Amino acid sequence: MNNSKPESHSPLKFFLLVFGLSIPLWIIETRIDIKGLPLDIPITDILAAFTPTIAASILMYKAEGLIGVKKLFKRILDFPRITQKIWYGCAVSLPCLVYVLIYIIIYLLGLPLPFNFHIPFLSIPFLFCLFFLGAAAEETGYMGYAIDTIQKRFSALSAGILIGIPWAVWHYPSIIQQGHNLTWIAWATLGTVAVRVLIVWIYNNTGNSLFACILFHTFMNLGRPLFPRDGIHNPLVDYPEIHYSIIAIAAGVVVFLWGSKTLAEYRYA
Repeated sequence: MNNSKPESHSPLKFFLLVFGLSIPLWIIETRIDIKGLPLDIPITDILAAFTPTIAASILMYKAEGLIGVKKLFKRILDFPRITQKIWYGCAVSLPCLVYVLIYIIIYLLGLPLPFNFHIPFLSIPFLFCLFFLGAAAEETGYMGYAIDTIQKRFSALSAGILIGIPWAVWHYPSIIQQGHNLTWIAWATLGTVAVRVLIVWIYNNTGNSLFACILFHTFMNLGRPLFPRDGIHNPLVDYPEIHYSIIAIAAGVVVFLWGSKTLAEYRYA
């Protein structure tokens, strides 16, 4: 279990700090346009990814001093908590399955798919490190600091939604910067909240392992630049209703099988 004191944590202060730290970066984002980054992510979004960790560190320092901050960062590599090794497989294979299903559904519906595409397999080590760092920067705040307090007050599903909604809204400036419309944003919100529910599921079934959450988050992000696309077609962008529906369905299956209260009570055990 988490050695910190959830009762002393303030999710509200945490989210206010995250948005407060991010707003200046979003303002700068409107003045800077750097192309060629993975997933076409604005450079300021890469910096903003660290705001959850910064916010959590500030609050932990205020509550427990430097010891609390060290305790928080130590959890990034808390893989010994994962006693059932099958959850490593879940954290890695579920994102892969999601992206395979997205491709299959698009194909079966007869929608346009990339013809001459190149998957950058040689860049996987670099992308993995980049996305692992970004996932750690986000999850150290969301799952390392905020989740336990919210779960103590509400159900696991509710906690996933309560973290997922502001997490989705936090992505809006980047989405708008990339030129997406309101319909696209609505689908992205559904998918983002669903991903957070899946992360809570991973967390609650791995002894509250932050590392497991980071690993799952990393592979969800890693699948995006590796998904087949070319200069004309980018299915993950072109068909958000398919992309995010598959993720939402996966979250729905998890809720049905593991229960909304804890997301850790498999009904067919």
